[in-house]
Amino acid sequence: MRHEININNHLEIFETNKVAKQAAGAVLMQEKNAVVLATVAREEKMVEEDFLPLTVQYIEKAYAAGRIPGGYVKRETKPGDNETLSARIIDRSLRPLFPKGYAYPTQIVVMVLSADPEVDLQVMSLNAASIALYLSDIPIKAPVCGVRIGRMNNEFVLNPSNSELKNSTLDLYVAGVKDELLMIEMRALANKQNGQHYMNELNEDDVLKALEFAGNAILRGSNEYERVFAAYRKNSKLEFKIETDGGKIVDFIKNSYISKLKIAINQMAKSERASEISQIAKEIENEASAIENEWKIEDIEKALYLCKRELVRSQILNENKRADGRGLKDVRKIDIETNILPNAHGSCLFTRGQTQALVIATLGSDNDAQMSDLLTEKNPICEKFMVNYNFPGFSVGEATPIKAPGRRELGHGNLAKRALHPSIDTDYIHTIRLVSEILESNGSSSMATVCGGALALRAAGVKSEKLVAGVAMGLVFEDEKYAILTDIMGLEDHDGDMDFKVAGSYKGITALQMDIKLGGIEQQVLKEALYQAKEAREHILQLMEEANQNIVVNEAILPKIEIFNVDPNKIPDIIGQGGKTIKEIIEKFEVNIDLDRDKGEVKIAGINHGFISQSKEYILNLVHSKGSNKKRDRKEVPKFDIGEEFIGKVQKVVEFGVFVELRDGVDGLLHNSKFKEKLEIGNEVKVKVAEIKNGKVSLDLA
Repeated sequence: MRHEININNHLEIFETNKVAKQAAGAVLMQEKNAVVLATVAREEKMVEEDFLPLTVQYIEKAYAAGRIPGGYVKRETKPGDNETLSARIIDRSLRPLFPKGYAYPTQIVVMVLSADPEVDLQVMSLNAASIALYLSDIPIKAPVCGVRIGRMNNEFVLNPSNSELKNSTLDLYVAGVKDELLMIEMRALANKQNGQHYMNELNEDDVLKALEFAGNAILRGSNEYERVFAAYRKNSKLEFKIETDGGKIVDFIKNSYISKLKIAINQMAKSERASEISQIAKEIENEASAIENEWKIEDIEKALYLCKRELVRSQILNENKRADGRGLKDVRKIDIETNILPNAHGSCLFTRGQTQALVIATLGSDNDAQMSDLLTEKNPICEKFMVNYNFPGFSVGEATPIKAPGRRELGHGNLAKRALHPSIDTDYIHTIRLVSEILESNGSSSMATVCGGALALRAAGVKSEKLVAGVAMGLVFEDEKYAILTDIMGLEDHDGDMDFKVAGSYKGITALQMDIKLGGIEQQVLKEALYQAKEAREHILQLMEEANQNIVVNEAILPKIEIFNVDPNKIPDIIGQGGKTIKEIIEKFEVNIDLDRDKGEVKIAGINHGFISQSKEYILNLVHSKGSNKKRDRKEVPKFDIGEEFIGKVQKVVEFGVFVELRDGVDGLLHNSKFKEKLEIGNEVKVKVAEIKNGKVSLDLA
């Protein structure tokens, strides 16, 4: 079956019952020249554990862009970061649709078979996966629709093309079903106008307008998908786990152990609370055995969880009381220390309650930038701002091995990157890597990463446009009552109905991420949450501003950069045959050199100011000696005669030889092949001039 749907500025073509027919649900979707295959497969047997066993994979095939994979192995291997983040977005958007009690191992796979440079593969893949899930025998109420919103000339644009998005000041990705928003990812996109850097933060009212604009498009899309595909859904004969209310065990806990449970919730730290609840479960098991009740420990723990959840939510809604004694709008105590690592370029230890992030900034050259391939880009993209987030087990008191970053680590690092990136000048000369080491975690370590990252940048001497702070918000909703929580801790995240992270400056929001567990959220509640988050953000920013005033930048260890231009035709002379010349310069002066062949730009980076100046002078002499008519700023190179002898000191030892001081600040190269005994810096050696070529002096032993 072929279905053509013209919706939300896209002509979408779906083909069903054509490929992957043994999957529970499958759809082939085409938009312009982009084609994706989305499949849903599930097992017949439910898992015993109490969780939704859903996995999502998003795979980009190199052939989709007419390429062969790079590297030694010429096939797709582990997913790249972009694939992992795209899979995570699909997962977060579709997971809320699964009915309660669903426990069949399920896998959603989206493969990009053909890529179009102008088509947004993330939005397309989510919509394809949504239709495949809707057509399967898994009973979901309606198909999800995803949209992206841009902003150009202060007007919102629905589903901009990839090239249009590059000129946008907003990137808002929203997924929902009918009139319910389920997942939000938003970031501000900085730009430069007339030499002025603009962060383009959005104020709270503009965010609400953008979400309303997106919500209207989602309603249209979800309704249209349902109208077209409802008749082709498979009948569902699945059985679900029956959720119990705990029955007699819950009653027993409320009658005999509710006081102990309250103490565990309200008077203990996170690690102590978990241990105490486990101890209560064992006590109940022992007492039950004594009165000949055969209650399993698993059932007791489930009943305790139900009682704990009810207590936490009831205290918040009826008493405005949180487990740690805070008011609903209170931010936990914050401590900030900067540059505590002597040899790191910049560092910040940011502690908020029982959440602690050590964020380290490192400055590098263009050669240190992260290169990555995107199917929709002809050439590899070069990212000069990176955020890496690490979450070791000890941060939550667990003895687990440290492994490669997973989806959660990549997602949290990406959120922090999106929050901080607008504050960095688009033409900043250094490559920047931020690493966040989470040392303690009890609620929103990603927002601690944002706060610590903003100050680590300043501690490394980066003149960011503004400080950026982040805070995690929560929502508890029962019947007609609701409560919005500021700076949620892990307990409130687990037992609440919304996870809502907001980051930005005093002026507005740079990044926002939201996952809603209860379905739709009213515009008024969302507005209240955004403005409550603004109050918290301003409070945190005030503390960060105070810490910023006390930063002492360690200038001695920061890399320096010298940028100048030469005739673009002279760039090959700097490189030399097989890169020999530039390698010698790098080795001799201990610098990094980046060359722009088109502009003739030379960028020299290093720690030692003197070596940078000397390498610049060396390069200028080199290009002038190649026939340049420009005599200004040109330094006369001392003349040497072939066979002239010197007794000089070794100035530098490199891989291919040693540089020996001659006279007038000129060094000559004595190649490895010319001597047998080991030479070290400071050794005196008698040499003679063997060759002078392109201003460089080669030596022999005299």
